[in-house]
Amino acid sequence: MKHELADEEKRMRKLRMVVDLTQAILLQADLTMREAFDLIKEARETALNLFPGKGDVFDLVYAPRFKRIISERFVIVGGRRDS
Repeated sequence: MKHELADEEKRMRKLRMVVDLTQAILLQADLTMREAFDLIKEARETALNLFPGKGDVFDLVYAPRFKRIISERFVIVGGRRDS
């Protein structure tokens, strides 16, 4: 039991690091929109490797944060921005 808890904490730290790094890259790097979505996809795949079957949790917790960053960084030509 103690070993399982320690393993889960280790996987959570790794996931936090991946999410924080992904967020920093999305905010600071000179990326195309395609590269930004690929980066999010890679972060999701990493999360699924760490926590199999928990893609829905990633989609609820992290994906909205990443998509908000993308919508703030990229302006879609012909798109409408709510003010």
